[in-house]
Order: sequence, then structure tokens, then C-alpha cells
Amino acid sequence: MDEMVAAVDIGGTKIAGALVDRGGRMLAQCQRPTPAKEDAARVLAAVTEVLDELAAAPQWSAVRCVGIGSAGPVDAPKGAVSPVNIPAWRGFPLVDAVREHLADDLPVVLTGDGPAMTAAEHWQGAARGFRNALCMVVSTGVGGGLVLDGALYPGPSGNAGHIGHISVDLDGDPCPCGSRGCVEIIASGTSIARRALRDGWQPRGDDASAGAVAASAAEGDPIALAAFARAAQALAAGIAATATLVELDVVVIGGGVAKSGETLFAPLREALHDYATLPFVRHLELRPAELGTDAGLVGAAAAAAQELGLDGWL
Repeated sequence: MDEMVAAVDIGGTKIAGALVDRGGRMLAQCQRPTPAKEDAARVLAAVTEVLDELAAAPQWSAVRCVGIGSAGPVDAPKGAVSPVNIPAWRGFPLVDAVREHLADDLPVVLTGDGPAMTAAEHWQGAARGFRNALCMVVSTGVGGGLVLDGALYPGPSGNAGHIGHISVDLDGDPCPCGSRGCVEIIASGTSIARRALRDGWQPRGDDASAGAVAASAAEGDPIALAAFARAAQALAAGIAATATLVELDVVVIGGGVAKSGETLFAPLREALHDYATLPFVRHLELRPAELGTDAGLVGAAAAAAQELGLDGWL
């Protein structure tokens, strides 16, 4: 039987699991709701329930390690997590807890959700074949990860590539991270909707989401178009700064806001042309993500395989 990685993807709404093989295929998938408002033990119990269901699959005997992708921040060297949307987990020793629960002494590798998505897109998706890439999730927040010289670069703590907290507006709104004018506070779905409402956009019915703003923009609503243009400008400034620092070849963007398609990508390409002006970044390619909701699990497996040097994986 082909060797596998047991992958777990921990987010604010669900905890998903799968057994992932060398071809990126997912078997024995399962998930539980994230009890984000409950205590630390109950959240851990949801994780262990997912692991127990995976362990009951006949393919478990082929599992070589466990890869965990988690909302962050993470502290990979300590195996700890502090997801913003799971208040009970602050410096929670997740890796030690999972190792204690498992009886078979499997290695456990922790990765942030941004780097996990990046590992997935580089292995099986839109960044495949590129040596240097930035992959981003633009949703209720803005996160990301880096591939440098052909390999995932999570950084010393596991948080490298977190482009959402690059400041692109020195006098901008305060960000929950403690800084000001971050990409996330301008370009997240929540921020797009907030700006549109502030500027007089009128939602139809009760839907005041970024998706509803995107629908209005697609119909030519000038306020909705301006909200997306502002978000695209912030994203372009952050992308150009990152590309200038590390010389990227491609930028891949996924997440709920990216589902708006050309409503986001058209002004983003235009703004990137204005910001990425130096000769060594002008060639930068922009692509939509390909793996969707599978990216967290596929990426957790890929990151673990790279970390442990599993043969024939990447």
C-alpha cells in the first residue's frame, strides 16, 4: 500500500481530516464543527475525534506521519497554536497533545494555514512548476505563504508570508493585529463590505457580504466597484513589496473574495502594473487558486512530507 500522511485542517468553523497519498488524493475524509467558543479541552476533543475516525480507516497502516495545518498564529518550533478565532487556544501545545493521543508514535508536523495552502498550490495547483511563489487567501482575513527556491518557506516560527499584516497605508485604520493600515484591514471581505456600506452602497435585502458587493460591482455599481478597486490597490501594494524583497515568479490568490473573479482580478492586475515597476518584478504572473477547500488538507500533508523528507512526495 502506498504510504500516506494523515492530514488535519483546523479552522474557526470546521476541523477536517483526510488520508493523503503521494498523488495528492484524499481518502477517508471526515470533519467536525469547531467548538470555537468552548474551552480548550473541547476543541482538542474535536481534533482527536477526527484523528480517531481516520485511524479507523483500513489505510491507516500506511500512514507515516500526521500533518496539521492550523489557523494562526502558530509557533511551529514549540508545536503551539493561538488561532485568533479560537479564544481558548492561546499558546496551546497542540503537537504534544496529538502525540499523547496517538498510540503509534507517528511524527507530527504543524504548519500555519497560509503556508499549508501555499504548499498545496505549489504541489498540485496553480503554483506548480514555479520556483518562487506567493500564495494568498483573501477571505474574512488575508493570509499567505511563500515558496522560495522550489521549497515551502514557513520561516522560523511557521508564519512567513503573512502578507495580510504588511502595512500599506501609514495613516490607515487600526488593525486588530495592533498595527495600522494593513492589507487585511483594507482588502479582506469584511473590509470590502464595510467600506461599501460606509460609502453609501445599498444591499439588496439582508445580504451585506463581500459577495453581495461583488455582485453589485459586476452590475456596474460605482460604489461597489470603488470598494473592490481599493482592496485591489492594497493587495497590489503588498504583493509588489513582497515580490521586490524575494523576487517572485507567480502570485496565486484563493479564498472567498477571489471567487468574485474578474471583479477582483481586473483591478488587481491594473494596480499591480502600477506598483510592481522594477524590471525584476514586472514579469510577475497572477493566477487564481485551483484547489479550493481541499488546499488545507493537501497542504498540511505536503508541508509534513517536505519537513520529514519523505521520498517521492514533492
